[in-house]
Amino acid sequence: MTASPAQIDRAVSLFEEAAAANDACVFRQGNTIALDHDAGHDVLISTDLHGNRLHYERLLQIADLDGQPERHIVMQEVCHGGPSYPNSSACMSHLLLEDVAANKIAFPDRFHFLLSNHELAEITDFPISKQGRVLNLAFRFGVQTFYGEGAEQVRQAMSRFIRSCPIGIRIAKRILVTHSLPEAIAEYGFDATIFDRPLEEEDWQPNRDLFRLVWGRDFSEENARQFCEIMHADLLIHGHEHCPSGYSTPNPYQIIIDSCGDVGCYVILELQAASSQTQIIPRITRITEPTTSDQ
Repeated sequence: MTASPAQIDRAVSLFEEAAAANDACVFRQGNTIALDHDAGHDVLISTDLHGNRLHYERLLQIADLDGQPERHIVMQEVCHGGPSYPNSSACMSHLLLEDVAANKIAFPDRFHFLLSNHELAEITDFPISKQGRVLNLAFRFGVQTFYGEGAEQVRQAMSRFIRSCPIGIRIAKRILVTHSLPEAIAEYGFDATIFDRPLEEEDWQPNRDLFRLVWGRDFSEENARQFCEIMHADLLIHGHEHCPSGYSTPNPYQIIIDSCGDVGCYVILELQAASSQTQIIPRITRITEPTTSDQ
């Protein structure tokens, strides 16, 4: 199962080229992708995927970037989840991250991969445990299983790609898509300059504002309102939270979408003008058709 030297070189080159594509995206402004009427017609927004290749491929099929040249797609959080290698606990989701890098290269200005807490954890060694399993270890075991002696070389290139990813997508100037939002803004504030300036090494560390941005779960109305005020936004669209119905609206300022579960969802928004929460909710769509048992 160990990859050949050529496969190792291909993976390293893939991540390096995808990182360069992130940096060179024509719609990039600092660490944000700005999409409005001159960027195209619409954008498909999806959220957490956690190794769910079925949903990943279905989203690409729905987006149809080849056939819809005026469309963008936003994806996030593919690491940690999905199948393991046979007879092993080694996580295979690193292969989905490679597919993400390949699509970034194929559609450098229309495929956007947003930084999330699970990818951040991979490059900062911040442990994530679920059901007694350390996800980081399973992920690295997967990289080691496939790439053998080349695993660390691939991981370093993967890290450079993750560090190059945007941390926010601004749509029609007034809608902000981030993986989540920082907690307790009233108490701790928030340094919004991380969206605009080059990130320093300390910005990537636990409990800094970048960490708080992708890890926070304070979905109170007042916290969301304050984040909107700081970011000059009217509406926030996030992932990060499991939603049994595929999405939730915890307050008037937020929409949380879950693309991973059995009722995983996405939404397509036009770039011509910002939409309100009430306008967007009816557009949220399931990734796969419901089965008889779902109805």
